[in-house]
This record gives sequence, C-alpha cells and structure tokens, in this order.
Amino acid sequence: MNSSPARDTQRRAFLSGADFAGSHLVPMQQDASFRRYFRLDGGEHGWLLMDAPPETENLTAWLEIGRHLADLGLRAPAVMHSDVRNGFALIEDFGDQTFTRLLDSGEAPETLYSQATDLLTHLHRQPNAFLAALKPYNLDALMAEAILLPDWFLPLISGKPVAPEERDRYQEIWERVFTSLPTPAISLVLRDFHVDNLMRLPGETPLQRIGLLDFQDALIGPMAYDLMSLLEDARRDLPSALAEQMKQRYFEAMPLLEMENFNIWYRVLAAQRHCKVAGIFSRLALRDDKPLYLAHIPRVLGLLQAHLDEPLLRPLGDWLRAHGVVGNALEIPDDYRSVRRMLGLADGTTD
Repeated sequence: MNSSPARDTQRRAFLSGADFAGSHLVPMQQDASFRRYFRLDGGEHGWLLMDAPPETENLTAWLEIGRHLADLGLRAPAVMHSDVRNGFALIEDFGDQTFTRLLDSGEAPETLYSQATDLLTHLHRQPNAFLAALKPYNLDALMAEAILLPDWFLPLISGKPVAPEERDRYQEIWERVFTSLPTPAISLVLRDFHVDNLMRLPGETPLQRIGLLDFQDALIGPMAYDLMSLLEDARRDLPSALAEQMKQRYFEAMPLLEMENFNIWYRVLAAQRHCKVAGIFSRLALRDDKPLYLAHIPRVLGLLQAHLDEPLLRPLGDWLRAHGVVGNALEIPDDYRSVRRMLGLADGTTD
C-alpha cells in the first residue's frame, strides 16, 4: 500500500512542494497502524514526514486535534506543511525519548507516571477541552470495539468463526452493562494514552516537557478512560501499588469528581478496552500479517480477568470462561498463518 513505487513518487512530490526535494528519508519503526514516519536527513532538519494513506488513516482529524491540544497548552507536533488529499504531513520531530524508552533505561516510573497523570488532570480541568467536531464515545462506539474479541480473538484460538448466537449473547451482555451505568464525567478522551505515545521534550513548564502522539482517534467520553489506558497498559506490566498511587494523585487533583462513579466506569472501561485490544492484536496477525502483538495478549487477558469480580461484569466473566478466554492457561497459537488459512484470510492481506 504505502510502500509501493507510486506511493514513493507521491512522497517525493510532497517533499518537493515543501522545499525538501532530494532529502534522504530514514524510515522509523512502524506502529500498529498503516501510518509510516520518515526522519529527514537523519534528523538534521528537525522534521518528520508522516505518511498517512487516506484510505486507512484520518490525517484531517490528526491535524485538527493537534491544533486543539496546542490551544489547551499541551504539546502536539507542530506542522510545517500538509496534504490531506494524499495523506502527507511534515511534522515536528520530537526525537526518540519516549516514556517507554526512558523506563527501559532505568528512569524512575513514579516520576514519569506522575507527569502523565498530571497532564490528564490538566486536560480534564479545562472547560474548553471539548471540540465541537468530535463525536461522542457512545454505546455504538464502545460496542463496535468490544465485539472485536468474538470477531477476531476467538477465531484465533479456535480456528473458526464464533457462532452467531454466541456473538449475539456477548453483545447483549455488554449492552446491558453499559445501559446500567450512571452518567459519567466526560471530557476529551485521547483513547491511546500510554507510555509509548508520550515523549520527553525540552520545555519551560512540566506540561511543555511532554509530547503527545497518536491522538487522531480522540472522542468526547468518560474521563476514566485515559487514566485507565495509562495504568493498564497492554504492552507493559505496571506494579499495582504504583497504579493505585497514580489514581490517588488524580483524585486529589480532581476534588469535585464523584469517585464511586469514576471507579465503576474505570473498571467497566478497562474490561471493554482489554476485550477490544485482544481483538485488535488478533486482527493485526490474522488480517494484516503483523504477529508481533500476539505476545502481549496473555497480559491483556490477565488485566481483563482482574475486573471480572465487579458485580456488573459477572455475566461477561461467565461468557468468557465458557469460551475459554479466561480462567485457564490459554495458549496463543504459534502458527497463526495456519489459522489465517482456515479462516480464508491468507489471500486477503493488506500491505
């Protein structure tokens, strides 16, 4: 798709129009999306080329939300030049110091997670955090994500599609859960707020020393979501004591927040997100031939299981146990390509 000769020609035409013709492009590690990033001339100019194919990526949303975050006093990459029609942008190069790399190099977790938590409390205290163009994180959106578990994860472990009546039952359980919840406190929800998408930057204030990435899927929804996303990371183990410490830090900065309401939404959204992520990681392997994320699924299922003692989620736990998702030592298939063939997906991959 975005690695074809035609795409390379489009990239070069875009760079020429931005006065960077002839620049040497150094590809950066690709993430789970179809976006690609290239550092220009080894970082000499301080800019990255974002290649966001319009058939799969929403560059317009990325640009609009980035401007909105900057208006709120946060650091999103500056944009020198963009071409929404073809899916290119020349954006500020934030460097390589993601919070993930800092943690891996021995940086104190409490320091980094405190900074991330404080950023969220700043965002959630902003009366103008809402952006009119953003859609609500409503029942339809939540259900579309939760259903990824029976649609992709169950076929991964069973080698066959889930029975329609079982899929319907799973959907009914989730609908009952969400319609039973109280009205949440809401704000701008970035939806992918975790240490892989946070970067250390030079800056005069604590907020200006954190760079934000991957915010194009933001919606207006429950405040609990982003704190949960940070503290229940699908890719990283986080000590429970540290997670509790960060929750208390958040609550102390948000004294008007109704804690019982926040906590029930936190637990339900955690279960929903872990179901979603198990489905997404399975889909990346089965549909997109990207098996790297399968290694994280056992962690995701462990995080999911920790919330199933919540009374509202017990029917979900019963369904998941009946289908072998939790409650036993589940093994993720090593030969995911044979599962792809059984599901008729071997010839339908994307580039």
